[in-house]
Amino acid sequence: MSEVTDTDLVRQFAARGISRENAAHFRGRLNRKLLINKCADCATWHHPPKPVCPNCWSSNVIPTEVAGTGTIYLAVFLHQGPPAPGVTYDTPYPVVAVELDEQTGLRFTATIVDAPNEAITIGKRVKLGWIEREGEPTPVFHLVEAGA
Repeated sequence: MSEVTDTDLVRQFAARGISRENAAHFRGRLNRKLLINKCADCATWHHPPKPVCPNCWSSNVIPTEVAGTGTIYLAVFLHQGPPAPGVTYDTPYPVVAVELDEQTGLRFTATIVDAPNEAITIGKRVKLGWIEREGEPTPVFHLVEAGA
């Protein structure tokens, strides 16, 4: 995909509050890549994006693509919430914090798709996927079958 201008990025993700710290993350979404900041000095990953490494205080942080695999660390099922495209609360809506394989404690929050709520439990393996919501590429997770 060609380089997206800052103006185009803000327009594409108008409701997301694009900033200098998270712009690379949202540019990655346009290419279906989940970019998480990694410190080039101490190799510590951190999310949400910040301009300084929380481990060594270096400003040499680089948005880096993650593999998109991990383990459900926390699962919440919302029975109500704000209106959002593609979200219905008729069946409780799953939101999970996934501990990504790149580093212990590195977590990313999203929803699980294509799985019944009873199957979404802490400790299950997941992999990254993408859906479109109002023209925005949105990261989601899919359950990984044991042995797959």
